[in-house]
Amino acid sequence: MNTEHLYLQYHSWLFGWLRGKLGCHAQAADIAHDTFLKLLLKPASPKVQEPRAFLLTIARGLVIDHWRREDLHRAWWEAMNTLPPDTAPSLEQQQIVLATLEAIAQALEKLKPKVRHAFLLAQIEDRPYAEIAQILGVSIRTVERYVAEALFQCYQLRFGDE
Repeated sequence: MNTEHLYLQYHSWLFGWLRGKLGCHAQAADIAHDTFLKLLLKPASPKVQEPRAFLLTIARGLVIDHWRREDLHRAWWEAMNTLPPDTAPSLEQQQIVLATLEAIAQALEKLKPKVRHAFLLAQIEDRPYAEIAQILGVSIRTVERYVAEALFQCYQLRFGDE
């Protein structure tokens, strides 16, 4: 089944499902569009046995990404509102920071939960590796590997396409 056929047959159904899930016509339209765009950008058309389940899997991932971005933006704007007006970064700088934070969040989401947890404990909470090892129930050497893996992922984010 090609993408055009899927679109014609299932777009309005998917849009309705998304509208019920998101409660917003515009967001539902955007995510429905992005779902089919993802299909179009795939190098080979996948063989789809269960079109609704297939489309829902893609759409759910996009909805989760949308909610994460909203949470990130909300936290950013709350932090910006605590700054005195004369110290806040320019709108351009704010957009750059938000885009960077989104990229970092996406990179961290690709990590296994223990790797991500170890990295955040080390980098954000500045916990020693021995303490992280105890929290996660692994060896210090494993914590070192976890943090190195996460740092490499961040490095790839910065230098991966050069």
